Amino acid sequence: MTITAPEVNPDEMRRVLGTFASGVVAVTALLDGAPVGMACQSFCSLSLEPALVTFCPGNGSSSWPKIRAAGRFAVSVLAADQLEVCQSLAGPRKFDGVEWVEGANGSPLLPGALAWIEADLATELPGGDHSIVIGAVTALTAERDADPLLFFRGSFESIA
Repeated sequence: MTITAPEVNPDEMRRVLGTFASGVVAVTALLDGAPVGMACQSFCSLSLEPALVTFCPGNGSSSWPKIRAAGRFAVSVLAADQLEVCQSLAGPRKFDGVEWVEGANGSPLLPGALAWIEADLATELPGGDHSIVIGAVTALTAERDADPLLFFRGSFESIA
């Protein structure tokens, strides 16, 4: 599918769409016995029946090909007090100092998260300079009552 659209200044698009606050998640997988993952703000529920979720990694991501190769992943919805976890996963040393436990599908779950969603990779579609990843949910739980980590106008925030 080819999509044509009028040219929009990328900096202006980032500024305008930055006014939409989004939650922050960690997308993780286990590949060859080692945890791989990335911080992500472009995550959402896609469908209730069937249970599907979606996220959009950038085409230049070094983590997404590793997660893709695992064929399954977990999403940890980060709490406001998990900014350091987010920064670790956004950097080159990913899991240095980051605690995790193995989920039912083998993917790393991050303790202290607000919720966890485990999924099998269902499909990947092109989406400009990103991919649109769809996962079929295999397990999910929400146990912690805390404020979420938010991304708003180019910085991390909390509800408070």
